[in-house]
Amino acid sequence: MGLPSKRRTKTSRKDRASHFALKKTALTKCTKCGKPVLPHRACVVCGTYKGREIIKIKTRAKTLRKRDQARKEAAKVKEAEKESKKAKK
Repeated sequence: MGLPSKRRTKTSRKDRASHFALKKTALTKCTKCGKPVLPHRACVVCGTYKGREIIKIKTRAKTLRKRDQARKEAAKVKEAEKESKKAKK
């Protein structure tokens, strides 16, 4: 198994890792509502992409509400299970 012949200095280590820095997220404005949107993605607020309606927001809102409701119910069930385990101890 090969081993490094010389120790890597602090400077050379930092030079090597200099491109690991995080970059800012590039955002664009939605053409319809003006809200910030990730490029090449549909707007979450109005559901448009390149001026066309891609997502029907009313339908999407319903599905999101149902999902959130299901998550809340699951959390309540988990809490009830934890409490019952504590009561058994």
